[in-house]
Order: sequence, then structure tokens, then C-alpha cells
Amino acid sequence: MRTLVNTLIGAAAVGFGFLAYVYLTLPDVAQLSAVNPPTTAFIELRADEALAREAEPRRVQHWVQYNRISGSLKRAVLVAEDDAFWQHDGIDIKQIKESLERDLQKGTLSRGGSTITQQLAKNLYLSPSKNPVRKLRELLIARRLEASLTKTRIFEIYLNVIEWGDGIYGAEAAARTYFRKPASALSADEAAMLAACIINPRIMNPAHETPGLLKRQKLILGRMGIVTPPPDVPAPAAVEEPAAAASPAVEKPDEARPAKPAEPEKVIR
Repeated sequence: MRTLVNTLIGAAAVGFGFLAYVYLTLPDVAQLSAVNPPTTAFIELRADEALAREAEPRRVQHWVQYNRISGSLKRAVLVAEDDAFWQHDGIDIKQIKESLERDLQKGTLSRGGSTITQQLAKNLYLSPSKNPVRKLRELLIARRLEASLTKTRIFEIYLNVIEWGDGIYGAEAAARTYFRKPASALSADEAAMLAACIINPRIMNPAHETPGLLKRQKLILGRMGIVTPPPDVPAPAAVEEPAAAASPAVEKPDEARPAKPAEPEKVIR
């Protein structure tokens, strides 16, 4: 009995120590309220993959304010990725439960019911692995993001950093690459197309249309009226790049400058 008690106490101590380590090593997300991330874990992962193939990493990214992104794209992305964005605090318990039930039925680990906030947490700081520890960190970071940032800011960062093709990151780069126009000018059809390809943008995108992508676009178009995106923020937004961390690979926002017309893509290395 004494051995059992000692074992349980030891296991509890190890578990507490592990949880304390995970919590204490979480990133400081509060700074994102005033600073745009100069890079993300996902962008760095893609760069490492390119270097492993002895290829030059490609990164096309043009950061724009939330106000300069089409309302149609905001609605389309919410429909495609997280139509309960307003109803949760970073974690959608209902979606997680449904995802776990599907996994148990199939005997696999699927994509899961990740919210936009969870996707952003993973994109900014983590790896795409299915490791349970990584998933725990994702959940904790998502809650921190929701506690530290407004819904508008979370969505703005998400729309500026997610992958939209091979080396294409963010709504502005995607709009210019595929439709030769700024993100502010996207039509409902174009917005639904971009939202449809988020699930696997290097395989499905407007440059490589598939029957599945077109079907997904149609479904998103039909539901765009049921969601309400976060409201615009007063311009100019008080968001600056960190002086010490400014990266030549990211086009900095210029609040005093009006949106540019469509122009040939610029590959930012």
C-alpha cells in the first residue's frame, strides 16, 4: 500500500511539473495587440522544407489592415473554417466532441474541430504534428489569444498569415496572385474560392481548380449570409512592426497609404 501511495504521489508530482513547464513556456501573445508577427512557425517550417530540397524558400506576403480586406472574404473564411467564431472563447467544445466521435468511429486522428483561434495558435507558434502535448499547448495558447486580443485582431492576424498556396501567405498576396487585385476588391465568388482552398491550398487553389474545390466554393457561397464577421476598427490602427525584429520578408503596413491597385507579384525572400 505504501509503495502504491508513493507511486501515485510521484506520478502526481511529475504530472504537475509537466503542466507547470508547459504553462511557463507558453509564448507572450499580449504583444500581438500592438505588433504584427514578423514570421510564423509555419512559414519557417516551409522554409526549412524548401532548404531540405535544396530549393530557395519562397515567401510572398503583403500585410494589410483588417479594414482593407473584403467583407466577402471575411464571411467566406468564417463559413469555411469557423462559423461559431463569435460563440466560443478560442475552443469550440461541441466541434471537438464531434471530431473525437468521428475519430473513434474511423480509428484515426483527423484534422479536428479547430477554431480559427486554434489554427492561429498553431500557425504562429507550433508544428502541424498530432502530438498530444502540442495539442495541449495549442489549446492553452488559443485561450491566451482570446484573453489578450479582440476578435477583430485575432481574425486580422489570421487573414494575414495563413497559407494560400506554395509560398503565398495572407489574403493580400493571395488576391494579387490569383486575381490580380487587392484583397479589398475581391468579389463574393473569388472570396468563396479562396476560402474553399484553405483546407489544402498547395493542392487546391484558383490556379489548380478541381471539381471538389468548385463544389466547396458553391457550398460556401450559399452560406455566406449566415455569418457576421468582427467589425472594422477605426483607422489608422495602432499596430507597428518591432524595430529589432523587422523582417525584409514581410511588407510592413502603411496606414497612411491607400490600397494599391493590382500589380505583378513580388516574391519577398
